[in-house]
Amino acid sequence: MNSFYKSYKGIIWLIAGIMAGSLAGLIFGDRVKVLKPIGEIFLNLLFTAVIPLVFFSISSAIGGLKETNKLSKMMAVMVLVFLSTVLISASLTIMAVRIFPVHEHMTNTPLTETIVKKPFGDQITQLLTTSEFFELLSRKSMLAMIIFSVLTGFATLRSGSYGAAFSNFLNAGNEVFKNVFIIIMKLAPLGLGAYFAYQVGVFGPQLFGTYARSLGLYYGTGAFYFVVIFTLYAFVAGGMKGIKKYWNNNIIPSATAIGTCSSIANIPANLDAADKIGIPSYIANVTIPLGATLHKDGSSISSIIKMAVVFAMFGKGFDNIETITIALGMTVLVSIVEGGIPNGGYVGELLFISAYGFPPEALPPAMIIGTLVDPMATLLNSTGDTVAAMLVARFTEGKNWLTTKA
Repeated sequence: MNSFYKSYKGIIWLIAGIMAGSLAGLIFGDRVKVLKPIGEIFLNLLFTAVIPLVFFSISSAIGGLKETNKLSKMMAVMVLVFLSTVLISASLTIMAVRIFPVHEHMTNTPLTETIVKKPFGDQITQLLTTSEFFELLSRKSMLAMIIFSVLTGFATLRSGSYGAAFSNFLNAGNEVFKNVFIIIMKLAPLGLGAYFAYQVGVFGPQLFGTYARSLGLYYGTGAFYFVVIFTLYAFVAGGMKGIKKYWNNNIIPSATAIGTCSSIANIPANLDAADKIGIPSYIANVTIPLGATLHKDGSSISSIIKMAVVFAMFGKGFDNIETITIALGMTVLVSIVEGGIPNGGYVGELLFISAYGFPPEALPPAMIIGTLVDPMATLLNSTGDTVAAMLVARFTEGKNWLTTKA
């Protein structure tokens, strides 16, 4: 019994904190808002440490790789895996919408914030780059930081022996910031418990309001994708052993994803899970941080649900080939442009509303649904990165990758 507690005490305390927070939210309702600062302090610690962790993990992984042809193959496989899983999730959701059509009557909700619509080219520029180096240190510039980390890693690799000292610095920084996260995660039961209390107390009652049907469709499709499709991906990656490895190491990442609603905050938990699964570090350290920004199966599903709701609201059919083709293309874009932070912007909604030519009144329903499905979306977005890394390992290292890792 003592050995069981020693092995699983982290999970036990995390679940206890989440259950206590959920219970407090159900009992005290809006009054649990006083606990929100505790959860935000925990999140802020994660956010401030995640930028250097991402930089050191990606740049050290690429900089320390000697086989450049292996890296090129891995990157190509990663892109194909990301694109395939996003399209699979979108196609599955389109089927679900056809089987369970959304016909609810939506009432327009006034916007609570000002959204400045910028030209698409400007949006892409801001997404991929920053005008100043210090702006890379903001979590709002995650993709730009990842691109910079990749460039730094390749530059270190090309420098050969001249870059050996810098490569050692990157490896040391990676180890240091992994331990920074281990220390911060000691606060997870308290921080996630407080955030769960806030979510249940404030947002819980809204789940059964006007958008119940669309939310039910999302959570039902999401749960099916999480349990069945992720299991199928794990089987393709490593057979029955892959399934066992994935689910045995997916408890803490799943709980962290639901509690923080942040793919970025979940990067450390995913990296730890990837290491325990046996995914080669050069694959995990690139695929998982990149996936937090670029790979979003959950956002893909929510994108289709939002489109279906807006189409129903304006009395249009979401069923012809042209509409569905545009929807699939927009879903890929939304998966790329949506940030990895909680409720991190509505660029995705603006993209598809603009593409279909809907008026501004189409935006509020999409915003509301996006907020209410955020926990499940983050769960799929984040834990999907780990199983995607397994698939990348399978098609990069071969079918015996689980047994050949040192």
